[in-house]
Amino acid sequence: MADLFLEYPPCSTCKKARKWLEEHRVSFEARHIKEDNPTAEELKMWHQKSGLPLKRFFNTSGLVYKNLSLKDKLPQMTEEEQYQILSSDGMLVKRPLLIGDDYVLVGFKEKEWEERLL
Repeated sequence: MADLFLEYPPCSTCKKARKWLEEHRVSFEARHIKEDNPTAEELKMWHQKSGLPLKRFFNTSGLVYKNLSLKDKLPQMTEEEQYQILSSDGMLVKRPLLIGDDYVLVGFKEKEWEERLL
């Protein structure tokens, strides 16, 4: 089964990640994170599979994150509330995301991707 690649096509990091996947012949199914944003259920599943802190799934440098003052609000929110707010707008989610059968990669760090995929 092909990995699921969540991207925002105009994003330069997403473009680099896509190019890297294509160059290394990693099969993937692309999904536009803003037009088809992840559901709270998907995010919960990916978060659990990743073993990462939930905060890593937030695009902390994005305008939506800053406009909602999430830096101050997140510590008081339950995980369920965080999944709900993440699923409300794809621009809140850190990208790109690569979801495989037994892993989730958040953001594009070439070394991490090489270790996991090659």
